[in-house]
Amino acid sequence: MDESWRKAKAVFATLGIPPIAWLVGFFLLPLAIIWGYSFGENASLTEIAVDGTLSNYIHAIKPLYLGIILKSIWFAALTTLLCLVVGFPVAIAITFASPKIKAWLLVLIMLPFWTNLLIRTYALMAVLRTEGYVNSALGGLWRGVSHLAGLFGHPLGPFQPLDLLYNNFAVVFGLVYVQLPFMVLPLYAALDRLDRSLLEASLDLGAGQLTTFRRVVVPMAIPGIVSGVLVTLIPSIGAYLTPDLLGGPSSMMIANVIERQFKTANDWPFGAALSFLLMYMTFLAIAVQAIVSRNRARARA
Repeated sequence: MDESWRKAKAVFATLGIPPIAWLVGFFLLPLAIIWGYSFGENASLTEIAVDGTLSNYIHAIKPLYLGIILKSIWFAALTTLLCLVVGFPVAIAITFASPKIKAWLLVLIMLPFWTNLLIRTYALMAVLRTEGYVNSALGGLWRGVSHLAGLFGHPLGPFQPLDLLYNNFAVVFGLVYVQLPFMVLPLYAALDRLDRSLLEASLDLGAGQLTTFRRVVVPMAIPGIVSGVLVTLIPSIGAYLTPDLLGGPSSMMIANVIERQFKTANDWPFGAALSFLLMYMTFLAIAVQAIVSRNRARARA
């Protein structure tokens, strides 16, 4: 048995070395270089001197950039909350659907992944713009109501298109549109393992639908909620494309600032410091999730 295990370890090493080398060479090493840049400063237009300075991090927490970071966290938190509110009923509907309908519902949830995010964002712009589908539909409805009001001698004024694009609303709406599947799938995975006999017992013992949902369904879906919150919150904080295309100057998020530091301002050290501030926040969120999971495991034990 010992000899077979040694052979198995050799197989594991042979199969594991190429992906590990790829991970180190094309992910960890570039990440380490950018991390080093965050402690440096521009020596010339093409050279960066890494001298261990903390000035980039000190500059990153000044009121201007700290406000953008906090706004990004606020947008991400609001997006996560809306995704949870919308996604929970959707996950429940998928869980309790018949097997045939459940398969089609899952396909519909995953369908956006089959289309490039840039194309989906441009399609959303066509929906939200001043001459877009939403304003066109509302304008047609307004004209119909105005015509009816005119029959009674009280015609309405011309329709004023809603300002749905290039503002904070468009950014949050776009983030919810992009991140919603990432919330629904973990919730569905947790709810699908739900012991339905507990629901029947709760209802048989006199608990109403809302009480059963609050005291049985939600507690048993906590792992899915935590996972969904993490996979929605973290990408939303670092979102770049959605606020860049849908937001205006006042709706800029931290990822847009980082992009401008690397491309426009040519201040790679400061952009690296901002990037790693986001990474530190990600590590913090993962650590909090790990602590919560460990405490729940101890409580069950």
